[in-house]
Amino acid sequence: MRIGLLFNGQGSQKAGMGQDLYDHLPAFKKHIDRASAILGYDLVDVFNNEELISQTKWVQPAIVAFDAALAACLLEAGVKDVVSALGLSLGEYPALVASGMLSFDQAIALVKDRGAYMQEVGDANPGKMVAVLDDNQDMIVATVEKMQREGLAVYAANFNTFAQLVIGGEALAVDQAVQVLTVDGVKKMVPLPVSGAFHTPLLKDAADKMAKRLADEDVADGTYPVYSNTTKEPFTKETVKHTLEKQIVSPTYFADCLKNMVEEQGVDTLVEIGPGVTLSKFARKIVSKDIARYSVTDWASLEKVVAELKEEG
Repeated sequence: MRIGLLFNGQGSQKAGMGQDLYDHLPAFKKHIDRASAILGYDLVDVFNNEELISQTKWVQPAIVAFDAALAACLLEAGVKDVVSALGLSLGEYPALVASGMLSFDQAIALVKDRGAYMQEVGDANPGKMVAVLDDNQDMIVATVEKMQREGLAVYAANFNTFAQLVIGGEALAVDQAVQVLTVDGVKKMVPLPVSGAFHTPLLKDAADKMAKRLADEDVADGTYPVYSNTTKEPFTKETVKHTLEKQIVSPTYFADCLKNMVEEQGVDTLVEIGPGVTLSKFARKIVSKDIARYSVTDWASLEKVVAELKEEG
């Protein structure tokens, strides 16, 4: 068995997440309590607060702590056949922790600041994001780039699957792009519940602050490759900090990354980690159906997946 881990990013959260894990798993509780001490507030309160869990500066540390703690529990439970990892945007931080390139403490402190920077920029310069469900992504990108040349702030932001591309930017520009794409024949577009135009140049101030924040951080060699949404290639010790800076304003290429990881690392099993199951749904549309897919979101699914993986292994 050759396992590839998939780590949830922002948007996967829900109020109440992690409570059962915190109550039943000492290893999970230890990590969450450690994160709370670093953050200076009780992370369990954030997990259970409908209002806070929807805000960038609170949810980013919450998701990274949740994902990283859950990955540590998988390892402790005896799941050891991991050969690679991939996170969606924010999910790259717990992926880097799982591989050993960043420490848990380091990642929590970093995303506390990252979330605050992005919240501040989003509040000052609100944006909009819309998922465009159509497999003619070249046409969508061409439309968006034409609008950019006309002076409109709208961008291709997230290539989630080969038939789902999220566009983002200033609200009026995104709305205009939706109108143009509708005329061009796109049938389905879904606005996303976010406050900022993530992975677009509108977040440049946050990226600049993150560059300074990352400058003095130490990075270790990883025990297995972690693929970058930004470059479509594995992070290296030398590129981690620059790539995490660029990540904030650059498109994510999750579909290409997943395809590359599976093919290059010989992955035959995918295990999604986090409070949501979206990445497993994406995977169904990106890689062969012969690739086994599991999602670990809570205590019950952790026990079930561990048992199944041990049986398969």
